[in-house]
Amino acid sequence: MKKFIPFLALVIAVLVIAVSVTPVKNSTAFDLVGFGQLPVLSNGRIKPLDTVARSSLLQLQGKQSVKLSDGTKLSPEAWLLDVFFRPEKADTYPIFSIHNQELLSLVHKGSANESSEFLSFKDFIPYLQSIEDQAKLAGPIEEKSRTAFQRSVIQIAEDLMLYERLEHTIEKPGTTDFLGELLQFQKDIPAGVQAVRLKQEGKAHDEVIAQKVIEEGKQFMDLSQATTIMVIPSADPVGHPSQWRTMGQSLLESFEQGGIEPSALAFAGIGYAWQKQNTDQFNQLIPLYRDELNNGYAKALKKTSVETHFNTAEPFYISLCLYTLAFIIAIISWLKWPDSLGRASFIFVLSAWLLSTAGIATRMWLEGRPPVTNLYSSALFVGWGAVALCLILEVVYKNAIGSVAAGLIGFGTLLIAHHLALSGDTLEMMRAVLDSNFWLATHVVIVTTGYASTFLAGFLAIIYIIRGVFTHTLDKATADSLARMVYGIVCFATLFSFVGTVLGGIWADQSWGRFWGWDPKENGALIIVLWNALILHARWGGLVKQRGLMCFALFGNIVTSWSWFGTNMLGIGLHSYGFTEAAFWSLALFVLSQIALIGIGNIPLKNWRSFKANP
Repeated sequence: MKKFIPFLALVIAVLVIAVSVTPVKNSTAFDLVGFGQLPVLSNGRIKPLDTVARSSLLQLQGKQSVKLSDGTKLSPEAWLLDVFFRPEKADTYPIFSIHNQELLSLVHKGSANESSEFLSFKDFIPYLQSIEDQAKLAGPIEEKSRTAFQRSVIQIAEDLMLYERLEHTIEKPGTTDFLGELLQFQKDIPAGVQAVRLKQEGKAHDEVIAQKVIEEGKQFMDLSQATTIMVIPSADPVGHPSQWRTMGQSLLESFEQGGIEPSALAFAGIGYAWQKQNTDQFNQLIPLYRDELNNGYAKALKKTSVETHFNTAEPFYISLCLYTLAFIIAIISWLKWPDSLGRASFIFVLSAWLLSTAGIATRMWLEGRPPVTNLYSSALFVGWGAVALCLILEVVYKNAIGSVAAGLIGFGTLLIAHHLALSGDTLEMMRAVLDSNFWLATHVVIVTTGYASTFLAGFLAIIYIIRGVFTHTLDKATADSLARMVYGIVCFATLFSFVGTVLGGIWADQSWGRFWGWDPKENGALIIVLWNALILHARWGGLVKQRGLMCFALFGNIVTSWSWFGTNMLGIGLHSYGFTEAAFWSLALFVLSQIALIGIGNIPLKNWRSFKANP
C-alpha cells in the first residue's frame, strides 16, 4: 500500500490545483462574474470591480465574503452592487470588525449587542459624529503613543470613510431612479445650458429649467468629490490613466459636451436593473458595455478578466494549504515509511511551489513589474526563493529535511503575506523614486533572495536543534547533512546579500545623490552581510562547530527579520512605512522564539536526546 502513497499525493495535488484554477461560474441568475470583470481606475491603476470589492472587504472585515445574520453568504460582487445601488440594504450588513470593548461601548450605548464584533453601517449612524470627534483627537498623537482605543477609533473612522466613498461611486445614496434622472437630464441639457447662459447675461430665460440645471450641477459636484473610484474611461484609450473620471466629473462635463457619456448611462442602467432585480436586463447590459469598451480597451479588459480569475483561484491560499500538508507528511516520514512519505511530501511541496510561481508570474504580468514591489510581494518572493532552495536540497539529500523546511517557510511567509493584504490592494502603484523596473529586477530581487536564503539557513538550524533535543532522530549522518546544508546556504546568502546591498547603494546614488546614508534599512542590509560573513569566518577559524554554526544561523533569523520588518516600523528613514502594533508584537514574539531556541541549542550535549549528534 505504501508504494502507492506518492502516486496518491500526485493525484490529490493535481485535483486541488485543477479545481482552484477552474473558472468560477455564476452562483445566481445574475452575471456577477461579468460585472466583477468591468474595469475602473482606483489608486492609480486600472483594476476589475472584483478587486475593488475584495480588497475593500479585506480592509473592513479581514475576509472576502459577507456573512449575513441569517447565515447566508454574499459574494464580493453582490455586496458591491448593493453598496452601489441598494445602500439601504448594504447598510444593514455586518461588515465592520471591532475588537476594542471601549469602542464597542461608545457605539452601543445601552445596546444589548455589546459583545458583537461585526457591526453594520446602520449601527454607526447615530455615533458618526462622536467617532469623527474621537478620531480627530487621536490623530495628532504619535502612532506609537496611542492607546488601543485611539488606534481602534482611527481605524474605524477610516473604514467608515472607505465605505461612504464606495456608496457614492455611481449615485448618491437614496436615489430611487438614477437612470430616469439621467435620461431626463439628457433631454434638458441643451435648453438648460442656454437658460443658464441667458440668466448670467441678464437676459430673458426660463427660470425653472435654469434653476433645475444649477441644482443638477451642485449634485454632480458633490458626487464628483465624494469618491476616488473612476468608473468612466478616458475617451482616448492610449491616454494617461488620469484622464479617467468619476461619475460626478463625467456628468459635470456633460454640460460642455451637450450629452451624457455612454459609460455613465451604462452604469446607471446596470444599477436600475439591480435595484429592480431584473435579471434579463442586467445580463444584457453587462456584455453590451463590455463590447463598447472592447473597441479601445481590449487589453485592459483582458487583464481585468485574468485578474478576476486570479482572485477567485486564490493560488497563494491553496499553496499555503499544500505547504501545511507537506510539512505534516514530512514530519511523519521521519517516524515511518521515510521513502514513500518523503516522496509524497516532496510532491506536495513542488505542487505548492509551482502554483505560487504561477501566482507570482500572473502578478508580474498584471502589474508589468518584477516580482518584488512592496512588502506583500516581498513576503511572497522570500517564501518562493527559500522553497526553491529547499527543493534543491531535497533532490540532493532525499531526507525530508528540505520538505520540512519548505513547508514551514512556505506556510509562514504566505501567512505573513495574507496579513499584509488586509491593508488593501496589493498591486499598488509604485512610488516615483522606486519606479524603475531595472533596479526592481536587480537590487530588490537579489537582496530579497539574500533574505530568503538567510531565513532558510536559520530554519534548517531550527530543525537541527528540535530533532536533537526533543527526539532520537538526529543521528550523525543527519546532523552532518544539516551542517553541510546550513554552511552552503550561508555561503549563498552572503553572496546575494552583499551584491544586493551594493546594487542598492548604486540605486540610491542615482535616486538620492548618495551611495550610503546610514538609513535604518541600509544598516539592516549591511548587518545581514556582516552576520553571514561572521558565521563563515567563525566556522573557517574553528571557533564554532556544528551546534555553534546552528546557533549563529538562528540569530540570522533575528537579523533578517529586523532588516525586513523592524526597520520599517521605526518611523524614520527613507524606507519607513510606519509603526504597526500587530507587526511589532509579531516580530517581538518571533525574536523571543529564536532567542529561546538558541538557549535550547546551548543545553549541554549530554542532555540531548540524540546523543549521536556531533557537538
